[in-house]
Amino acid sequence: MLDGLWAKENATVRELIEHGCEDLAYTTVMTTLDRLFKKGLLTRSEEGRAFRYTPRFSREELHREAAGQALRQLLDASPASSLPLSFLVEILGERDAQLLDDLRELVERKRLELGHRDLGHRDTAPPEPAPKERK
Repeated sequence: MLDGLWAKENATVRELIEHGCEDLAYTTVMTTLDRLFKKGLLTRSEEGRAFRYTPRFSREELHREAAGQALRQLLDASPASSLPLSFLVEILGERDAQLLDDLRELVERKRLELGHRDLGHRDTAPPEPAPKERK
């Protein structure tokens, strides 16, 4: 259903059933969309006697949030936070060595960002970027 909404940008229950959810009952689609709305994943507006539903997040934003939530839960549940991290590194290495390089770059970027924040907490701002030359 979310795929249908992302493709159409917004839709009513009937529109989803007519274009992609033909095999589902009207009440099933209606109940599912209502639950997604109540969970904050969709917005809706009245349109006659029906609701028009719109995704609140793009597919990428939703996947990012779900992955972040799963990692937070994993880190919170593990007595040693290095354990889930070692699994992550192992899985990345099995998939593609380039992913390990990507992870290293992300970690380095985050360390730089955090270093600049730490400087700011000591009343010392990071150096201002040089002005751009006009052509």
